[in-house]
Amino acid sequence: MEPHLLGLLLGLLLGGTRVLAGYPIWWSLALGQQYTSLGSQPLLCGSIPGLVPKQLRFCRNYIEIMPSVAEGVKLGIQECQHQFRGRRWNCTTIDDSLAIFGPVLDKATRESAFVHAIASAGVAFAVTRSCAEGTSTICGCDSHHKGPPGEGWKWGGCSEDADFGVLVSREFADARENRPDARSAMNKHNNEAGRTTILDHMHLKCKCHGLSGSCEVKTCWWAQPDFRAIGDFLKDKYDSASEMVVEKHRESRGWVETLRAKYALFKPPTERDLVYYENSPNFCEPNPETGSFGTRDRTCNVTSHGIDGCDLLCCGRGHNTRTEKRKEKCHCIFHWCCYVSCQECVRIYDVHTCK
Repeated sequence: MEPHLLGLLLGLLLGGTRVLAGYPIWWSLALGQQYTSLGSQPLLCGSIPGLVPKQLRFCRNYIEIMPSVAEGVKLGIQECQHQFRGRRWNCTTIDDSLAIFGPVLDKATRESAFVHAIASAGVAFAVTRSCAEGTSTICGCDSHHKGPPGEGWKWGGCSEDADFGVLVSREFADARENRPDARSAMNKHNNEAGRTTILDHMHLKCKCHGLSGSCEVKTCWWAQPDFRAIGDFLKDKYDSASEMVVEKHRESRGWVETLRAKYALFKPPTERDLVYYENSPNFCEPNPETGSFGTRDRTCNVTSHGIDGCDLLCCGRGHNTRTEKRKEKCHCIFHWCCYVSCQECVRIYDVHTCK
């Protein structure tokens, strides 16, 4: 990955709350490429633009795990792009902008809610996994949540310490969300919803032992799920996100904004739900003010009646169809022992794109 692109990727979280002449919240990771070469070029946390004092202290105290924090943000971006690949807004990033998603996340929309949640979850996930792999001396395996063994299995391996990963994500990501306004309240809520998803999906992972894999004895440990499961869960939460309204209260420190569910007849959101209070643009047409790229020339699914179908994705403008030749492996044969030989076939596909 190009260093400048890595820096932009790590400047993710998030538009809408920018400080210091346009630096995004997580521009604190902008010198991301230096984290991978700490041995030859130590990182100076004080040289990173945009850090608030709490983040600066965190960086200095936990510099060993900063590469994992950066990796977690990238993981969140990649998962966002997978989950929204067939939507009008497909989590597009901008290479030459400090605000990696452009103005899209300036507003308190469902999209902002999802990106905060998936990025915070990504940081917790990556830090937890890194600790279990032994890449840092300040963290390791979880020894607090084992409990008694079960029937036919015993504790073994390295249980992943998700509590530590969540703590890192909370301390770093939420450090800037200390304003008494609605957007800070929304961001903190969605950040925590993403992290809670990690904790809720922890499960026992086991390995069998015995003659010929008979599984007479199993050793088990706590493990995180595949991150795709986290993305799938948060995407469902995006689809059912709760719309809120902003309320102002007078307190000793001044005016404070809080959020209240807009519709009293609906079940109020829990800590695991995503919340938002501004409507999203339709993303059908390019609009530099909202950051919409439009959907022209996007590939659509002509057989689908969902949002990825040509009717909805193309916003009623219709679509073009062209044929495309692709070379693929075919007629593969397994040879004993042990290799596979294939021929190369040319196949013709219809490709549909929005007008």
